[in-house]
Amino acid sequence: MDFATLIGVVGAGALIMWAILMGGSITQFINVPSLIMVGGGTMMALLANYPLSRVLGMLAILKKTLTVATSDPLAYIGKLVGYAEQARKEGMLALEEHAENEENEFLRKGLRLAVDGNDPALLKQIMQTDIDQQQARHLEGRKILESGGTFAPAFGMVGTLVGLINMLATLDDPSTIGMGMAVALLTTFYGAVMANAFFLPLAGKLESRSREEVLIREMVIEGVMAIQSGDSPRIVEEKLKSFLMPSVQQKLEAAKDGLAA
Repeated sequence: MDFATLIGVVGAGALIMWAILMGGSITQFINVPSLIMVGGGTMMALLANYPLSRVLGMLAILKKTLTVATSDPLAYIGKLVGYAEQARKEGMLALEEHAENEENEFLRKGLRLAVDGNDPALLKQIMQTDIDQQQARHLEGRKILESGGTFAPAFGMVGTLVGLINMLATLDDPSTIGMGMAVALLTTFYGAVMANAFFLPLAGKLESRSREEVLIREMVIEGVMAIQSGDSPRIVEEKLKSFLMPSVQQKLEAAKDGLAA
């Protein structure tokens, strides 16, 4: 579970609730027709803009933003350096068992291609295609969420206009203007909340998650190719470290120094 996403979404909702309760009652912010107008309108707009299967697949996208799918890059460096040591001592075929039992599907695929003796350029091409397709799927998921963040405020505004028009068309008691406008503005409120506390933050988290996964996969490609070319474990490690931020590299070196001490 990605607690940052959960804390962010729940915390934003809690802050909005706190602001509401500071100024009045929660009941005055509840209007079912306005909720249906904004929520239903946003969903209909998404269906009009994207294929049905992609919109229904949004549940899987939401799951991705809430679960921790990214692995520790340091763990991958350790694993690839270990494979390099074994390949250096026993040859590439010694990695055949790892190629079948490796937990990570992408790394398992890379090891299989390397153990089978495929051309390094072909290996890189096949695995890079996987990354490209993954990025395309993530980009489409992010676009759906960003579209939700655009449509929700728009339908909130439409709902407010409809409410104002209905109020003015049936205006025969000036004392009801305040209540009528408050109800009309609720749709704008709902649209803003949906966009800024749900759709747009989750779109940002999905983009961040995608970058992290791509980094790991590019690191795996570099590591597998280095192992296949017969690089020493030290060289493999140095190549993979270049993918890390300087602070993470220092953390890795500190951990090694701690083990050596």
